[in-house]
Amino acid sequence: MAAENWSEVDGALELTFELPSFVEALAFVNRVGELAEAENHHPDIAISYRNVTVRWWTHTAGGITDRDRELAEKTSLL
Repeated sequence: MAAENWSEVDGALELTFELPSFVEALAFVNRVGELAEAENHHPDIAISYRNVTVRWWTHTAGGITDRDRELAEKTSLL
């Protein structure tokens, strides 16, 4: 999924990924977690069965920064 698939929702970049199964959704969340830890920048993540919603925003900036856009793109490549 490309960066243009992300929406700005309440001051954050948000995208819901639909995975083939619950187990694959959990694995995707773990990959996002590894990216977040490596970058020391952590998104909000919600999981509902096969759907994973990821929200990138910078708390200290009070909204979306270039770093959030970069990490959204990296998340799309996972």
